[in-house]
Amino acid sequence: MFYKADYFILEDTMLEDYFMEVEDGVVVGFSKNEPEDYEYLGEIVAPGLVDTHIHGYHGKDIMKAEQGALNVISKGLLECGVTSFLPTTLTDSKEKTDAALKRVAEEYEDVEGAKVRGVFLEGPFFTEKYKGAQNPDHMSDPKIDYLKDWIDLSDGLVNKIAIAPEREGAEDFIKKANSMGVRVALGHSDATFDEAVAAVDAGANIFVHTYNGMSGLHHREPGMVGAAMATDAISELICDGHHVNPNAAGILMNAKGRDKIALITDCMSAGGMDDGDYMLGDFLVKVENGTARLKDGGSLAGSILKLKDGVKNVVDWEIADTFEAIQMASLIPAKSVGIDDVCGKLREGYQADFIVLDYGLNLRATYLDGKEVYKNLV
Repeated sequence: MFYKADYFILEDTMLEDYFMEVEDGVVVGFSKNEPEDYEYLGEIVAPGLVDTHIHGYHGKDIMKAEQGALNVISKGLLECGVTSFLPTTLTDSKEKTDAALKRVAEEYEDVEGAKVRGVFLEGPFFTEKYKGAQNPDHMSDPKIDYLKDWIDLSDGLVNKIAIAPEREGAEDFIKKANSMGVRVALGHSDATFDEAVAAVDAGANIFVHTYNGMSGLHHREPGMVGAAMATDAISELICDGHHVNPNAAGILMNAKGRDKIALITDCMSAGGMDDGDYMLGDFLVKVENGTARLKDGGSLAGSILKLKDGVKNVVDWEIADTFEAIQMASLIPAKSVGIDDVCGKLREGYQADFIVLDYGLNLRATYLDGKEVYKNLV
C-alpha cells in the first residue's frame, strides 16, 4: 500500500510530496516516484506520539488495577495522537503498586489501541516537601529490592523510575537500576543543584515534569531547575499552559536545546472526560477550566492534557516549529527510555504507527500498523 502526504516528518528531515510504502504493517520506504495506486492522507504525516508519563484516561487509572482498564486507556489515547505509551504508577503502598504492575503484565499484549512500551514508576522514593498529588505516607529512601520485585511482577516492562536525588542511597540506586535496564528520572525533590548534578553523573537521564515538584532556580542556589538546564539529561515538560508558563517553557528549551525536551501529559483518569470530581490515588480532584486540582488545597494534580494539544501549543506559543514539536512528542521521549528502536519515528523497518495532521496541527487521523484506527470527523 502506498500513501501520499504534503509532508512526511522523519527523524531528521521533512519530505515534501513523497510517497510512503507500507507492507504488512511495516514502513518499507519513501519515494518521489508516483505509484499506480495510492491513498492521499492529508497535509502532514508524522510518527505516532509517545507518552512516557501518563497515569490514566477515559475514567481509568493504572493504580486501580482494574480488569480491562489498560485497554480503555490504550484505545482512548488514539484520539490524542498517541500510538505508544508507558502506563504510569503513583506513590502508594507496595501492595497496591504490585497489584497494578501484575495487571499491566497480564493485559499489555492484548490492548487494542496505543501500544504499551514499558512502565514508568513515578515514586515512591520522593521527598515529602514536593509531594505534589502523591501520598507522603508511602515515601521512603530508594530500595533496590522493591525495584527488582516490580521488574519481575511487570513481566520485565518497568523501564523508568523516578526518585528524589537527595534521598539516602540515591546514587547507588541509580547505578544499580541502570545496570538492570531501567532509566532513572529525577523529580518531586528539594535537591540542591550539586545533588541533582551528582545524580545525573551517576546515570540519571530525565527530569520529571520540569519546574513542577522540584526546587526552583535561584541565583544563589540553582536547585533542580538549574540542574535540569545545565545538564544533558532530558527534561519532561507539561505544555498545557497551566503547569508551566509558555515563556518558562521557551526558556528551558533555549537553555537545553529542543532535542533534550520530552513533551508529556502526566494525564490522570479525567483525561477525555467531562468536568467534575475524580480521584487521583487517595486524593479527591476537581476538574474544571482545563485543570485537575486537589480539592484540598488546590494544587495541580496531574493534567487532562492530550499530547496532540501539547504539540500544537508549543507551536502556537511560537517556542518551537512543527518539526521540533513533533520530535519532542515522539522521538525524544522514546529516546529517553531507550525505546526509539521500536517507536518514535517514521523509518524503514519500523511499524507504521503514524498520525495525520492539518496545517493547524489538528489531529485528523491515527494509524496503527498502517491501518486507520481513529478519525476526527469534526
